[in-house]
Amino acid sequence: MLQTTEDQSQKPAASSLLEGQSNDATFENVWQELKWRGLVHVSTDEAQLEQMLSGAPITYYCGFDPTAPSLHLGNLVQLLTMRRLQLAGHHPLGLVGGSTGMVGDPRPTAERSMNPKETVAEWVGYLQGQVARFLSFDGENAARMVNNLDWTAPMSAIDFLRDIGKHFRVGTMIKKDNVASRLSSDEGISYTEFSYQILQGMDYLELYRQYGCLLQTGGSDQWGNLTSGTELIRKVEGKQVQAFGTPLITNSDGTKFGKSEGNAIWLDANMCSPFTMYQFWLNSADADVISLLKVFTFKTRDEIDALARAVEERPHAREAQRVLAFYVTSLVHGEEATQKVIDASAALFGKADLDLLDEATLVAATSEISRVAIGGKDLSVLNLLVVSQLTASLSAARRTVGEGGAYVNNVKITDPHAVIDRTDLLHGRYLLLRRGKRTLAVVEVES
Repeated sequence: MLQTTEDQSQKPAASSLLEGQSNDATFENVWQELKWRGLVHVSTDEAQLEQMLSGAPITYYCGFDPTAPSLHLGNLVQLLTMRRLQLAGHHPLGLVGGSTGMVGDPRPTAERSMNPKETVAEWVGYLQGQVARFLSFDGENAARMVNNLDWTAPMSAIDFLRDIGKHFRVGTMIKKDNVASRLSSDEGISYTEFSYQILQGMDYLELYRQYGCLLQTGGSDQWGNLTSGTELIRKVEGKQVQAFGTPLITNSDGTKFGKSEGNAIWLDANMCSPFTMYQFWLNSADADVISLLKVFTFKTRDEIDALARAVEERPHAREAQRVLAFYVTSLVHGEEATQKVIDASAALFGKADLDLLDEATLVAATSEISRVAIGGKDLSVLNLLVVSQLTASLSAARRTVGEGGAYVNNVKITDPHAVIDRTDLLHGRYLLLRRGKRTLAVVEVES
């Protein structure tokens, strides 16, 4: 039985969550801030990067492949890193890979299934919309959106091999981590996926030529692909450009961050509800929450230090987790949707009126809670407790009622013979059952 985290949070004082504190005197430059936030795992030339990012504005890019109809939390690390650089005055290029998305970056274990071209094109539009929400397209350093299909589609295979492929050495390519792991596997690697790093390298070259792009960012697991671009530009143009990779975010126990029972935490509300996202952050461990605040919020160093003291001095209050949950959910879904989540969370545990929740919010708030559908013939409370699996038997259900631990729609049930009337159904079909303080289940009564 899923036990949902109870929350009594209030909004943190934040005027514009994506504006950040670009003038925070704590840091001499944005590179130092990126390092403090734990966002630099590997880089080409650290001294050159710091000097470059401290000087006149440069153009930089990060790429996102449409291998799914939504970005996820790993991509959010890159989006917020791009926004930090933009706040420091630099010019972002948001690349959604209409061509690389049709190939797919090699997975360490198995070949990707290729999606139809029409599907990839549709997903390009989805991802462009998500990327656009995190960057500013106004002002002197307005962001630009680019699609690598624009320069790969017109190129013939012969031109690709002659003009680009000749600059890559197979010996170097097979040493890339993902390629090496696939070569040593039983399945091996196709020429298509093997060529992915050439396509990404060509992206950097094209953006260097078109926009004077001097920096690429990405996850550290993409490091081989990032450096394929820096090397290609060095060989073709004789110029030194830079790249840095952010660390893969993991929990303090070493498990991969952003996975919930095998499912990624997506940025699309239809794939991961605001309630689910909010609860994900609210359940952050004390050992993880401060590093997550550094990566996923624009809170200042002083603000985060204060939250770190709160974790140490009053961990039971979960102040840092509540700030993190509100902040990031608001970044992704907006403050109004996040406030609905908070109201719904309070209602689930009897601290607000369930009748005030619209059906969509109620369904989203209970999406991760055990659910059962029943006919409407037996709506006795004891039967409901059993069919919802809140109790194992009718006798156990009777004990729960007798001990004052049974609730239907947040109303305590004291009569073991109580029967729910259809007029009590939320939106004409739902009942929220609770055993004790925190164990919940939803019964959907069929008409």
